[in-house]
Amino acid sequence: MFLFPAIDLFAHKAVRLYKGDYAQMTVYSDRPVEVAADFVRCGASHIHLVDLEGAKSGETPNFDTVCAIKKASGCFCEVGGGVRSLEVVERYLSAGLDRVILGTAAVKDADFLRRAVAEYGDKIAVGVDIKDGYVAVRGWTEKSALDAFDFCRTLEGLGVRTVICTDISKDGAMRGTNRELYGKLSETFGMQIVASGGVSSMDDVKHLRDLNLYGAIIGKAYYTGALDLKQAISEAER
Repeated sequence: MFLFPAIDLFAHKAVRLYKGDYAQMTVYSDRPVEVAADFVRCGASHIHLVDLEGAKSGETPNFDTVCAIKKASGCFCEVGGGVRSLEVVERYLSAGLDRVILGTAAVKDADFLRRAVAEYGDKIAVGVDIKDGYVAVRGWTEKSALDAFDFCRTLEGLGVRTVICTDISKDGAMRGTNRELYGKLSETFGMQIVASGGVSSMDDVKHLRDLNLYGAIIGKAYYTGALDLKQAISEAER
């Protein structure tokens, strides 16, 4: 299993939200490139990047910072947040990013999703953010009427290879991950499942690894020091 330490960007700073709430934002570093360098020192090969401003606006205000992290780290970097056009997908991929994550647009614009997958294949991932069993959109500020598992079935049928699934109720809460959810996802779908939200202990890492997930995202647990990233990466790769 790959571990994806995460950098959530707002105003070119590394921040974290509590349960997706922009009003509960903590700034952890105003030098996110240095954060990525520490990931590399800990043995990371993959990095998860989110433009939180873009998730709300549909723009790419942190594009330069995203590119700087990719260039400096040399890691496999995936990026999401406000990707709602093929032009933005192409901009990121042309700049050297390895995978682009569609969120709101994948829910709201099925034609865009189909075209993106047809053109870019496994360089496209979809973020399925779950709130009370339904897909949340627009930076987690809006809950849709779309059942999360039904949506995943649709994605698999369209040929989506990678799904990043976040249980918003767990994200940033440091209360453990939703093991039942990820176990069910792993059993139900043949896609690469990345777990996100609440991964806060070595036990979480081990459990997710044993579910044969493709990946897991580490966020707040790294920034608070609750989880030793070097040790976690070693454990995930066993």
